[in-house]
Amino acid sequence: MAGKYPDIKGIGVTSFGETFVMTDENGTPLHPAMLYTDPRGEEQSERLVDTLGSRQIQKITGLKPHATYSMPKMMWVKENLREVEGDASHIFLMEDFVVFHLTGVAQIDYSLASRTQAFDILHLCWSKTIFDQAGMDSRKMSKPVPTGTPAGPVRRAVANRLGLGADTVVVSAAHDQVAAAIGAGVFDGSTAADGAGTVECMVPVYDTLPDMDVMYEGNYAVIPYVISGKYVTYAFSYTGGALIQWCIDVLAKEEKQQALTRHLSVNELLEQEYIKKRGDVPGKLLVLPHFAGAATPYMDAGSRGAILGLSTDSRVYDIYRACMEGVVYEMLLNFHLLVKSGIGCKKMAATGGGAKSKIWMQMKADILDVPITALSTSDAGTVGASMLTGLAIGAFRDLADAAVHMVQETVTYQPDKEMHRMYMKNYERYLDLYSAVRPLVGGGR
Repeated sequence: MAGKYPDIKGIGVTSFGETFVMTDENGTPLHPAMLYTDPRGEEQSERLVDTLGSRQIQKITGLKPHATYSMPKMMWVKENLREVEGDASHIFLMEDFVVFHLTGVAQIDYSLASRTQAFDILHLCWSKTIFDQAGMDSRKMSKPVPTGTPAGPVRRAVANRLGLGADTVVVSAAHDQVAAAIGAGVFDGSTAADGAGTVECMVPVYDTLPDMDVMYEGNYAVIPYVISGKYVTYAFSYTGGALIQWCIDVLAKEEKQQALTRHLSVNELLEQEYIKKRGDVPGKLLVLPHFAGAATPYMDAGSRGAILGLSTDSRVYDIYRACMEGVVYEMLLNFHLLVKSGIGCKKMAATGGGAKSKIWMQMKADILDVPITALSTSDAGTVGASMLTGLAIGAFRDLADAAVHMVQETVTYQPDKEMHRMYMKNYERYLDLYSAVRPLVGGGR
């Protein structure tokens, strides 16, 4: 089977963050990988805060301490699965796990390393302070390398098994959201990426280190970017497209059938019905989009969603429109906080399924008051990994050249100042929702 795919010159590896596994010297897992959603590690996270202080941990790692990150969970394994940690030769996150099995090289890119809460974002190395206090051995971690660094060719046995050429290069690409920002062609502080998927995620670039106090208060991570000296952060809502889908699945069953007979998507039907009955103006309802808890800036798992302003005149398309608006209001709240931290964003590049909705894209431009360009791809992370891989094998001169060949723009939505003014009236009311609803549902940070 060797050489079956001779045209494949490079493989870029990107992955979600935090999840890790301890392995033997051959990379064989010694336990099931611990996901970022695993509740274990909360006690260990609190201990780190008690000894080092939350602010110091954030200044070193760029992360406000939380049990989501890898280090507290690594500590849990050491304390509760002693034989596993004792026998482990490697501690891998998913990117470096795959790279190691393909090449035999244990390396991890800076952006993914920063998701461990053990990486020094200023000195770009594992933090001795964090590892010493945690009682963990940093020598078991993969070597941190710049985003997009080639690890080397695939091992001969792997090449033969997969049908790859022996000279196929494997690249440590990036954490998935960083890869998505690269795939959106976002390289400086003038532009932010908007991932309009199941989760709504805004990724702005900082040309210098941001205001760490503002980042701390807003629960924003500080992540080294692919361009040396630059950083990114993630402002996100757990329910972006997921909230729209909930509205359709639970409330719009009849509309689904109507859409089929009219050869429309149910989204198009609801959008058209709203404009037909209410006009192309902001809705009267307000939605707090915390249907899966609150992400940034609150990071409040106990918060819950709410729909306010319902009357006997309310229809499904009103709730659908309010869900769309609520997601964008939540991102505007984040946007305003990030401006205080130092971003200079003047435009956005949108990817994902939500970028295909002309109504939603125009709404985002109007509410955020910045131009938004929709990109053709629904998976910017794959494009970003391809760009980094192409750069590593010499297919592109630099990232700008890669963007010319790989990033495809479709349409740019310009903000309407009058619509922005109308939306801001709703936004002023929206700002009171979280504090009003939280006590009623038992939420709290």
